[in-house]
Amino acid sequence: MSRIGKEPIPVPPGAEVRIEGNRVQVKGPKGELSQDFHPDMIIEVEEGSVTVRRPSDSNLHRSLHGLTRTLIANMVEGVTTGFEKNLEIHGVGYRAVARDRDIELSLGFSHPILVKAPEGIEFELVTPTKIRVKGVDKQKVGQVAAKIRALRKPDPYKGKGVRYAGEYVRRKAGKSAG
Repeated sequence: MSRIGKEPIPVPPGAEVRIEGNRVQVKGPKGELSQDFHPDMIIEVEEGSVTVRRPSDSNLHRSLHGLTRTLIANMVEGVTTGFEKNLEIHGVGYRAVARDRDIELSLGFSHPILVKAPEGIEFELVTPTKIRVKGVDKQKVGQVAAKIRALRKPDPYKGKGVRYAGEYVRRKAGKSAG
């Protein structure tokens, strides 16, 4: 049996983990998250850390063990430090404007697109072409960022559109005169 994934998850000061049956609740300075896990996994809180154990070495229990441990670690990190995804808007006239908690995007369509912030997510405009999506739930932050990117994916010919910060867009050659 390997030692990977068996390390206890440290719970920083200010965070609190409670277990009720197969439901794990994590509270911290940034918010609160709770999730149900598979009843076979053994989750224990002891002396400032959370330990996840598996009952056997079967393939199902091994995969559930890693998944459970990672999800709990992400919950603890989310309520203490939070998660964020950065998006960049490229293109002439493409920009974003803050509207209360929501953002309004001008992406070359005939109308602006209003993106409402779901519960637990907030938008921050760094510049009119840079958006920061922040929240405590890693999955929700990634999903909202992916939905914004899907509104106008980066064009492979001109590079216009919404992309993740640092994302490389492979450019294609256009028609050649010949």
